Amino acid sequence: MRDLKNKLTTGKNSNNIQSRRGKSFGYQVLGFGSGGVAEAMVIATGGTPCVGAICGDYKVHSFTGPGTLCVSQIAECAANNVVSYMVVAGGGGGGKIAGAGGGGAGGFREYKNSCDPYTASPLNGNPGGTAITVSVSPYPITVGGGGTVSTPVPTAANKGADSIFSTITSTGGGQGGASSSGLCGGSGGGGSKGGGSGGAGDTPPTTPAQGTPGGNGAPGGGTMDAGRGGGGATTAANDYPANGTGGPGAPTCISGTPTTYGGGGGGGTCRGPGYYGGGSGGGGKGGRAPNPSCGPEQVTQPGGTNTGGGGGGNGYTPRTSGTGGSGIVIIRYKFQ
Repeated sequence: MRDLKNKLTTGKNSNNIQSRRGKSFGYQVLGFGSGGVAEAMVIATGGTPCVGAICGDYKVHSFTGPGTLCVSQIAECAANNVVSYMVVAGGGGGGKIAGAGGGGAGGFREYKNSCDPYTASPLNGNPGGTAITVSVSPYPITVGGGGTVSTPVPTAANKGADSIFSTITSTGGGQGGASSSGLCGGSGGGGSKGGGSGGAGDTPPTTPAQGTPGGNGAPGGGTMDAGRGGGGATTAANDYPANGTGGPGAPTCISGTPTTYGGGGGGGTCRGPGYYGGGSGGGGKGGRAPNPSCGPEQVTQPGGTNTGGGGGGNGYTPRTSGTGGSGIVIIRYKFQ
């Protein structure tokens, strides 16, 4: 009888020990901590790479063309469902005539989750900007192309195209002026020689501003006159008589690598003593005619691919202008 009682007691204690192990020690083996369950985090696919590039505890999805961010799971902690993002539109094309303006950079918009440790651009929209909280849903992505080579007179077709993520739209850059003023856009195109005004930036307005104005061109029409640069994401291009370099773009580490986006295109010069470079962040160089006393021809350059840089303005006839650089969309979130 005593032996039977001991066996029953031992069996009961053994079951209690196994039960406690199942509730505590088993989870330790799985690596989730004593008595806990792993917290659910955001899971999404789309872009390049489709599963997201790992950057510490964060994943980064880069879209260099149209696509969809597909969110299949959200985080238990609401703060982790607020994603960091950067949306850059296509840059404007440069003007085509001799002494034309450079294209404006595509609109630049960024928002960094307060918990995300990367270094954002000076245009980080937190606080004051628009936060995007994801849910289990597909999010179509539009990546704007660069503005095409211009016709002699600026047209809307030569602006950069818009880039879109959720409720965030970055506006394409304005075309550089060709015997006229530059067009408005995310950043404005530069004005051409003959007094063309720089196009307005941050059109339509956003918080913070998505771009800056292009520079005002030289008032004369002589062979030494030149167009001005397109506006960059962070700084407007210079007005005449300062140089016609495109405005600088915005540096950010959202991809995990320090990169600058949204440089304005340089203005074209007929026969001036130099040529005008594009702004940092993919802005194309402006063209310059060959000149025995000043140097060889400088060929007009396009804006950088997937930078939103503006195209360079034409230096002289019959050369052509630079096309704008295509945009990019990057989305980043905590995954572990």
